[in-house]
Amino acid sequence: MYLKKVGKGRGLHIMGISALFKLPFLLELIFLPLFVSSHPKTLKDSLDPSSLPPNFLFGTASSSYQFEGAYLSDGKGLSNWDIFTHTSGRIIDGSNGDIAVDQYHLFLEDIDLMESLGVNNYRFSISWARILPKGRFGDINRAGISYYNKLINALLLKGIQPFVTLTHYDMPQELEERYGGWLSPKCQDDFEYYVDICFKYFGDRVSYWVTFNEPNLQVTHGYRTGVNPPSRCSSPFGNCTHGDSEKEPFIAAHNIILAHATAVHIYRTKYQKQQGGSIGIVMHCPWFEPYSNSTADKLATDRAQDFLMNWFLDPIIFGKYPAEMTKILGSALPNFSSKDREKLNKGLDFIGINHYTGFYIQDCRFVVCKPGKGGSRTEGLAQRIQEKDGVPIGKSSEVEWLHVYPQGMEKIITYLKERYNNTPMIITENGKII
Repeated sequence: MYLKKVGKGRGLHIMGISALFKLPFLLELIFLPLFVSSHPKTLKDSLDPSSLPPNFLFGTASSSYQFEGAYLSDGKGLSNWDIFTHTSGRIIDGSNGDIAVDQYHLFLEDIDLMESLGVNNYRFSISWARILPKGRFGDINRAGISYYNKLINALLLKGIQPFVTLTHYDMPQELEERYGGWLSPKCQDDFEYYVDICFKYFGDRVSYWVTFNEPNLQVTHGYRTGVNPPSRCSSPFGNCTHGDSEKEPFIAAHNIILAHATAVHIYRTKYQKQQGGSIGIVMHCPWFEPYSNSTADKLATDRAQDFLMNWFLDPIIFGKYPAEMTKILGSALPNFSSKDREKLNKGLDFIGINHYTGFYIQDCRFVVCKPGKGGSRTEGLAQRIQEKDGVPIGKSSEVEWLHVYPQGMEKIITYLKERYNNTPMIITENGKII
């Protein structure tokens, strides 16, 4: 997501709590993070991990750019986020992730904090540029391999299971400059090369892999509104120097979907049988309610899910884009070849769910709506609104877009269960910052 500030203190380093448990309508287990204070006393006062079932994964979560720091240490290359945050005007307070919370140097201290909280799982992402500073056009950075090996081993020594995201919005800047990053199918080859290295060096100790974190936000923020790297957009969606907001998100998404399928294929054919882990993708999954009881708003609510979440999950699981997207966009959507569809069929072991809030959805076919908020044709003509008659959908929080709407969690799980035939779900992020 768009970074407003990149912290340098250590007080909020432990920022997610996760839980793994069984529900009667799910095939497997659910991983439920809650956002709480990092102070051990505060957490243990609110929930005693020993009271949870033995199969309950109770953990924390992070992303490499926001946590590691050490942005040029030990051979790491520049990432797209390094370049983005170093560009004047990109971040509101001018901060960056050069140091962040310095997990790179202080991970042992962080793991001690996790142990004191009683957690048994840590979801973190690997910095692609720390492993391959120049992508497949350069050497493997052995210091990067060493760092993640030390991190994984230190977690396991404390009884904390690593849960690894392969890329959390970041990539080597080299790939952006060479061929335009995710706008080029060449990036699929780079991702294939990168994930194979990760599976080879770390997979014997990793039970859960995530290919991409929230690619549906990654492409809309990066290629439609331009508020994230590579900061490409066009009017009226944003004010960027380059880009086409009505075409490029679909090109980037298509390449990411196929890169995900390639990673899953590699893992299943080369590593999964021996290593015994599972692999999935994490999606941004808000819940949508119709703005009114009208048929138009109800249909718009369905379209809103198609153009945000199902945009990625339908191809990965069913091998094709949602019917409504195809109907509205036509040739603007790239095509999957028969070989692509074969690889995509049931192309994951679990769906990761990042759920925070809810929105009302208003049909935009007969009223003027705002591009960038779902209101344009290429967004499904389904505008996202968080207030109705001046009343927010839920209690406001310290974060502008986040309103507390707890019933959205049950509804989004039920929706995904029914749409994707009981595919296992892992709730990878959830809650309210307090």
